[in-house]
This record gives sequence, structure tokens and C-alpha cells, in this order.
Amino acid sequence: MSTFPDKFRLDGRTALVTGSGRGLGWEMAKGLAEAGARVLLHGRSLARLAPRLAELRAAGRAADAIAFEMADRAAMAAALSEIGPIDILIHNVGERDRRPFTEIAADDFARLVDTDLSAGQALIKLVVPGMVQRGWGRLILVTSIAAELATPGASSYIAAKAGLAALARALAAEFAATGITSNAISPGFFATETNEALIASPAGEKMRLRCPSKRWAEPWEIAGAALFLASPAAAYVNGHTLTVDGGVTATYLS
Repeated sequence: MSTFPDKFRLDGRTALVTGSGRGLGWEMAKGLAEAGARVLLHGRSLARLAPRLAELRAAGRAADAIAFEMADRAAMAAALSEIGPIDILIHNVGERDRRPFTEIAADDFARLVDTDLSAGQALIKLVVPGMVQRGWGRLILVTSIAAELATPGASSYIAAKAGLAALARALAAEFAATGITSNAISPGFFATETNEALIASPAGEKMRLRCPSKRWAEPWEIAGAALFLASPAAAYVNGHTLTVDGGVTATYLS
């Protein structure tokens, strides 16, 4: 007899998590795998993904890996044509360009928006037809609290992340009747590998104090949000941005 906690299980589902070789992508992928999903790790290089893939398989999890550059649409399509149906897509890949607006050339702006936003749209177009056909799917787009709380020196990143949140809402309106939900996750200050230098800096300490929780989040703390939105338990959650930030965006000053 099934119980309510069973609604958080993902047995029989296949989940693709882009940018899952490290950081938040890895934590989300690991969480979904532990909930029973077959997880497809994604990165630019299969060699870089190999240790993570081995870790999942050693733990008895179902996992495979695919590699392609988000900007290479032909490679993206070829990779997805070989892996079978995707039930859950978490689009996590995101690049940053930390320069003042006046120093970012138009081509550089367009390139980052293409990687962070347009590539997600291209990927969704490849997986959605199968979801519609099967009458079930989960689209989860990883944005950022920077999409709502802007900061100097990140204009292209902020624009792309805000676009992802809007895209999640648009897809929710368009596909809800087909059994597909579309949502976003908005992380706050997470202590990932890429943020190590920032955390140790005066700016990082200021960010820690800005958070009502008075700490940076541990990377694994993103996994619960991803699992919830991917699971049957969230079947009626649609077009929502789930913020995981320790209360930063809920406060004016702290």
C-alpha cells in the first residue's frame, strides 16, 4: 500500500540535469537519483563527469552521462536522440559575465543570453513532445535571486535569469493541460566551489550578514526544492518560482 511519502519517489522516471558535474546541478541530480530516478548527468566533457557517474553507480543508483556544449544545437539534438524519453528536465547551466554594462559588447551580451536562456528553450523543445505524448513531464528552470534583486556588473546574467523565470510561467500556461508542469528554482547565496573566493572576501561576508539566516547555504540544501517540484507530490504546482535563499528576498534589511 502506497503512502504519502511515496509521492516523492521518482521510480521509473528519467531526469536530465544540465550542468550537473558539480555544484548545485550535482546536488540536484544526486537527490533525484536517491529518490529512484534514472539520472542523466550533463556537462561539456564525459571525462569530467566520469567520477560523478561512478559515485552514483557505486551507490546503486541508475545513472548515465551525456556531453555537449549548450551553444551547439546540433550536438544537443544528437545527444538527446540517443538517450530515450526524458520525464524531468532541470535546466541548471548558467554562465556569468561580471563586468559593468558599458564594457559588455552586444555580441557578448547575446552570447551569454543564448547560453543561459535560449539554449534552455532549445532543449525544452526537444523534450516536450515526448512529455506531451506520455501525458507527464516536469520542466524546472534554475534562475537566481538576481533576477529580482539586481546588482551592478551582471546585466546579461540578470536579464537571462529573469527571462528563465518568465519562460517557466509561459510554459506553465501553455502545457498544463497536457500533464506537464513548469516551474523555476531561485537560489540565493550557496557555498559552491565556484563561490569559494567570494565567500572568503569582504563582499562574501557582507552577503552572509545580509541573509536573515546569517550563513551561506550548503549546496545539498537545493536538492529538496528540486525533488519536490519533480515529484508527483507537486502535481498542482505550476508556473511558480520556488526561492531558496534563507530569507534574503523576504527582507528589506537584516
